Amino acid sequence: MTTESEVADWWATSICRMEPGVVELRGTPIQDLIGNAGLVATIWLMTRGRLPEPREAALLEAAMVASVDHGPQAPSIAIARMTATCGVGLNNAMASGVNALGDSHGGAGQQCVELLTEIVDLQTEGQSLAAATERAVGRYRYVPGFGHRFHPVDPRRDPLLALVDQAVADGVVAGRYALAARAVETFLNNGRTKPVPMNIDGATAVIYAELGFPPPLARGLFVLSRSVGILAHAWEETSRGLRNKGPIPRSILPTYRADPNLAPGGPDLGTPR
Repeated sequence: MTTESEVADWWATSICRMEPGVVELRGTPIQDLIGNAGLVATIWLMTRGRLPEPREAALLEAAMVASVDHGPQAPSIAIARMTATCGVGLNNAMASGVNALGDSHGGAGQQCVELLTEIVDLQTEGQSLAAATERAVGRYRYVPGFGHRFHPVDPRRDPLLALVDQAVADGVVAGRYALAARAVETFLNNGRTKPVPMNIDGATAVIYAELGFPPPLARGLFVLSRSVGILAHAWEETSRGLRNKGPIPRSILPTYRADPNLAPGGPDLGTPR
């Protein structure tokens, strides 16, 4: 026979205490957070169990701001906009866009944190930075966090890295992951005439890793950031009043191929972010 305590323990949590007249987040009454803690600091509290220091929160906020949008050519945004014209609510459109964020589109930040973590761990075991970088990068066909199909230099890269460098100088973070990321960039560009610079995924991965977020949370934080852009695009499309908008204009018909095994061909250009 199931006891009351067994039922209460079914969803036991240290995140939120809720009972009549009481709402606490990680032990802090919600009334103490309202008006005193920002959204990013509250995200930190909910995922990490404590409120961040102001400089930690500022660094996390910079990474999340940098990732909010990259235009309607990004699959998640395009899907949200199309869904918004299908007679559903904003929540459906947003969910459809978020569900497109997978390993290829949306997962590079997590993958880059994993890469940088491996390099730092190999250094801790006694390998040089150069040797650790070569070993870790060698496992990847496409190195996450580097290169971009649109931007010769990602405009979001330098401002984020400048904030990291200042945080390292001020003792906010240690800087080991930033060094690892720059070592990867140097390694990738050895002997190349066309550079492969760090992109937004690499720069935000540096921040997430320096702040101590596990790799899966790096993807979750990116999803939260990109949800802002998804919401804005879905709302804009809803406001236009169009119905059943497809991925290409109605005046253009997709190419028909009699042989279903015949691929369109062309290089793999990666995923727009």
